[in-house]
Amino acid sequence: MAKKKIIQDAATDIQIGITPAERQAIADGLSKLLADSYSLFLMTHNFHWNVTGPQFNSLHLMFETQYTELFTAVDEVAERIRSLGVFAPASFKKFSALASFTIPDETLSATAMIAHLVKGQEAVVRTARDLFPIADKANDQPTLDLLTRRMELHEKNAWMLRALLA
Repeated sequence: MAKKKIIQDAATDIQIGITPAERQAIADGLSKLLADSYSLFLMTHNFHWNVTGPQFNSLHLMFETQYTELFTAVDEVAERIRSLGVFAPASFKKFSALASFTIPDETLSATAMIAHLVKGQEAVVRTARDLFPIADKANDQPTLDLLTRRMELHEKNAWMLRALLA
């Protein structure tokens, strides 16, 4: 008698010590973090292109450093979602629905750009912090590490941007 071949969907056969419900809850939170991070990336890149004024050069370079780091970060967050067996959101429509802040449409002064970036950086921190207890309860150290690194970086960026407004 021939053995019947069983093909299992990798997303349903994940055995990493985190229940499917916990994985989904963590992925849902990470999806919000991804949406906030991508929105902040887009806003920072926009401001990099469109900043004007006496601080042009320093802000242009600072914004470039920040959006470059965010570009790497969104990939890391999306890949963590995928490693939990969930598809990552990947459209402007989904990001817009999940993000906790909106990107201004109008052209802003350099000072207004900085103020919006402070709010965006802080929003990412709050989103990561909201997910922390869920990941902690599931004993999900990789997600906790990711969240800690994201919070640390965005808190520092917010501080540096706030210093420009003083």
